[in-house]
Amino acid sequence: MKISGGITVKVSELADKLGLTIFGGASGLQNEIKGGYTSDLLSDVMGHACSNQVWITVQTHKNVIAVASLKELASIILIKGLEPAQEVIEQSDIEKIPLLGTKEEAFEITGKIYNILKG
Repeated sequence: MKISGGITVKVSELADKLGLTIFGGASGLQNEIKGGYTSDLLSDVMGHACSNQVWITVQTHKNVIAVASLKELASIILIKGLEPAQEVIEQSDIEKIPLLGTKEEAFEITGKIYNILKG
């Protein structure tokens, strides 16, 4: 989701507004979010996500941090109450990519983020 003419929010603001859990990558909470991408396929995210987007996914393994770093994503949101392993949290800290969580489904959280970003 890329919002034309929408607003930009910081990861910290989005986390506050949506009550997201912050698992790791706190030093990147000032990253700016300009859009979002919802997908569980790493190859899809690598091929189509854009920098400064928030990535919504069920994937909790270490490779999500590598893909987010490669694509210069603003943040990752894990859905359905999923939690990352300690090594994933540590990698998000190293890469300064906030790793957030919600109990909501992808459809719900994506819609809420869309509404925030469209202003």
